Amino acid sequence: MSPTFTSLGVRNYRIYASGAIVSNIGTWMGRVAQDWLVLTVLTDHSGSALGLVTGLQFLPFLVLAPWAGMIVDRFPKRRILFGTQSALLLTALLLAVLTATGVVELWHVYALATIQGVATALDNPARQTFVSEMVDRDHLANAVSLNSASFNLGRLLGPGVAGLIIAAAGLAPALFLNATSFLFVLVALAMMDADELRPAPRPRGRGQIREGLRYVKGRPDIVIILFLVFILGTFGMNFQLTMALMATTVFDKGAGEYGLLGSIMAIGSLTAALMSARRPNPRLRILLVALVGFTVSTALLATAPTYLLFAIYLVPTGLSALTALTTANAMVQLNVDPSMRGRVMALYMAIFMGGTPLGAPVIGWIGDAWGARWTIAIGTIAVGISVVAVAIRVSRRENVAVTFETRPRPRLQVLVGAPDTRLVSPIPRAPEVTK
Repeated sequence: MSPTFTSLGVRNYRIYASGAIVSNIGTWMGRVAQDWLVLTVLTDHSGSALGLVTGLQFLPFLVLAPWAGMIVDRFPKRRILFGTQSALLLTALLLAVLTATGVVELWHVYALATIQGVATALDNPARQTFVSEMVDRDHLANAVSLNSASFNLGRLLGPGVAGLIIAAAGLAPALFLNATSFLFVLVALAMMDADELRPAPRPRGRGQIREGLRYVKGRPDIVIILFLVFILGTFGMNFQLTMALMATTVFDKGAGEYGLLGSIMAIGSLTAALMSARRPNPRLRILLVALVGFTVSTALLATAPTYLLFAIYLVPTGLSALTALTTANAMVQLNVDPSMRGRVMALYMAIFMGGTPLGAPVIGWIGDAWGARWTIAIGTIAVGISVVAVAIRVSRRENVAVTFETRPRPRLQVLVGAPDTRLVSPIPRAPEVTK
């Protein structure tokens, strides 16, 4: 089997991945339909309203993270996923029914977004850590990357399909299809062989939340990753909001063109995920270089003069963003104690996605006050500053030096101790983007 797909040789993971890919397509259809519902039916293209919906979906990540991580470490993850996926199915179905009957109001969307956020706050760390129970350590990095590939294949197909369905049949059919897609994950979970799972030790007793926080505090390598992920998630990864505003207010496009933007961006994201699946050892160098690429790509996005160029720049943006996220995720999962993995990943997801309630409403307000382009530019500035700050921090450590060479080809190195102890290697040449 190709190195890119080695973890699919594990039966349980293969079954799970088959259901997840259908669900991911449905989820992206549902997101596009929900955003379009808020922007064009319930409001007059209000960036603030859309930002609030996005914030409510992710606020529970921030509030519930310590308890979610404790629950995921303490109870069977497969059983947790049965519950969370069922809850997500019911909320998606309710929104579809409200929309189809014509009685949906903005407060309905707010309430359902909050409920979905609560379910997802528990679902995400459970899904992230469940991978380590389906595959062994040698396949873990590959499985994490394939999960990202599945997510982004859904992102590639879902928005485009949603745009076509909305344009041809309306919002309700797209929302109903999203609700139906959750059934595939539930069926996959039911078909798995529980005897082949490798559950991590389940901690008991009091003080588990404090123990998890102390563990992370004592791991400066993980703290650096969490800092970078927080900045990226809070200020840089608001494309659900920024693309909707750019499509409608800057380029004056409809549902089909908006959905197409998500699919175009996913070309880069899917490529990054498949590349990461072939990379057995995620490293800090890859994460930093990807964030530099993200800064440059989003700067181009914020200043793109036409819809076509904006769409083109989304490809390297998706490539760099997904490379950063899969690298950070795999670095954390591979380097934490298995008994701590649920709590650490809950904190990881809280920092990555929980920052959205802080960033999304502010960015929505910026879009209303300063214009849609600034909703992207803010992320460019924040991520760029964070990369510089981490580079300075790393370079000031004892026996650590950061060097950059331009000849014979661009090369970034972080040297620790002796010159041959290298954490990073040459920067690959970036593909040229032509007009």
